Amino acid sequence: MKLAANSFILLVTVMLSFSSCVSRRKIAYLQGEGEQNLDLENNVKIKPDDVLTIRVSTEEPDAAIPFNLIKSAGQTGIPGNIELETYLVSNEGNIIFPVVGEIKVTNLTNIELAERIKTKISDYVKDAIVNVRILNFKISVLGEVNSPGTFVIEDDHITLPQALGLAGDMTIYGKRKNILVARQIKGKQVRKYVDLRDADVVSSPYYYLQQNDIVYVEPVGARRQSASFLGTASSYLSLASVIISTIVLITNN
Repeated sequence: MKLAANSFILLVTVMLSFSSCVSRRKIAYLQGEGEQNLDLENNVKIKPDDVLTIRVSTEEPDAAIPFNLIKSAGQTGIPGNIELETYLVSNEGNIIFPVVGEIKVTNLTNIELAERIKTKISDYVKDAIVNVRILNFKISVLGEVNSPGTFVIEDDHITLPQALGLAGDMTIYGKRKNILVARQIKGKQVRKYVDLRDADVVSSPYYYLQQNDIVYVEPVGARRQSASFLGTASSYLSLASVIISTIVLITNN
């Protein structure tokens, strides 16, 4: 029994040594001072096949009616809870807007498009307020995260850390230095690896995500090789129980 006890102590010591050897450098996010970029902003651009809602508001509600596509016919005013029809951006990058006709919208932010529409309708209404939203703004987070999935972003604005937060953050087995962001640019998929441990990541064009981006957190090598057999505390305990039982049987015989 003394041999069994000594073997158990040795086994626990080995397991603890493996579980405590992960350095801060491999785990912590945004290490170092980093470059301070106070002008950094979200530059999400409207793309073909985007789905938009456009709401025009004025001091005189009736004046805004011709410029709002309302789903429920017969409405006489544009209160905030009225549901609007959507605009599908064509392959050529255009929408057909009431009264003013075709408008080129691709490569504009929602704020830039709002200003363009405000200018185009200025001959009809003064001091209009135009709000543009991208309804199909969604991102997918896959791999070594706690809650992978596809998430709809309501405010057209999300950073890479925020996306990981929606997915429950990375597991301990995720590669912090190699987070893949896949993005469609001009009809082609572009892939970029981002090191989230580096404070300068905030200056990366992939720090702010765009509609339909895919974020993939790759597992560390040890995770792949172990195939999860020795990746949990229960596996260690099961292995320890088998070894101790074997030692007890040997020493009792």
